[in-house]
Amino acid sequence: MVHRDKFTVLGRETDCHIFEGDGTRPIKEADVRIKYRPQRVEFPEEIGGWRHAIQEAEERREALGEPHRWNNKRFAVERVVVTRTHLLEDPVVTLTLQDADYYDFLTTSINLDRKQKNGLTLREQYLESRDPVQAPPFMNCSFGVNVALETGRDGRMVFSHRSAMVVGPNRSRWNSSANEGLALDHDLPKDGGPISLYAVARRALFEELAVHRTDELDLELLGIGLDLRNNQWAAFFRAVLPELDEKTLRLRWTRGVADKWEHDRFVFVPADPDSVLDFVAEQPEESWTPCAPALFYLALVRGAVRRAGDDPAARFTVEEAEQRVIERRGL
Repeated sequence: MVHRDKFTVLGRETDCHIFEGDGTRPIKEADVRIKYRPQRVEFPEEIGGWRHAIQEAEERREALGEPHRWNNKRFAVERVVVTRTHLLEDPVVTLTLQDADYYDFLTTSINLDRKQKNGLTLREQYLESRDPVQAPPFMNCSFGVNVALETGRDGRMVFSHRSAMVVGPNRSRWNSSANEGLALDHDLPKDGGPISLYAVARRALFEELAVHRTDELDLELLGIGLDLRNNQWAAFFRAVLPELDEKTLRLRWTRGVADKWEHDRFVFVPADPDSVLDFVAEQPEESWTPCAPALFYLALVRGAVRRAGDDPAARFTVEEAEQRVIERRGL
């Protein structure tokens, strides 16, 4: 049995495992290699029956004109592999994907603690009795891209609060500035080109925050994580908008945002480590999604390293700020 370590900040142990990255150097776009195998994810017979029941129930609600969860094509994660380049030892991430859909995702995500006929829950059989990183593809029918956004003009970090209308375990929780799941119709290029996590991050910023000029965006992939509570893979990005500030973004939101319903409020916090970590500490521990604190911590580290001329040792200034917050709040 393999136990994956959990990211800890401000004395709080989260349910997020950082699989790759520490915030000191980004993972280049060219070093993210996504292999797509157009093969349908397969469930064991009993779990396949759960999926069929979900589809029937949602189609029945739709036919009656009742609120329902619509299905869409997405991907199942077959495996995640990290290696290094030969000379500079930069990280290289290879992500292998299969076909899946939203009902596939619901089948396992809402049934992780449901007992099967063998007496074991999905969590017990596929996640706790083995390395969760090696879980079978049908347990991984989601890959999320999470972005920590900073406004360059006034130096603010953006925190979003998930709406109660969002389906899933992370409703009504503090989360990344923007997040988006990989979707086949949106993210598989029609010309047969490769899937790009960077492109998904730009889409998330456009659809959720109305960031239109993504060509002006300073965007870096800082790491790959695994939400151990909900068994969901995630990519962690830091984005800086040099020419935007809080006032401009809030004004733009009043004019319409594609996925405005996903969040019920935003908070802009000064992007220095003390202020960001103080905000994290101020919110109850249970009010955070599992991986959001890790994302914002890595973003703080990257910001400190860049300001120090790409000196990795600057990461310790974030640790020092964390200690100040702990002492100030008596944590």
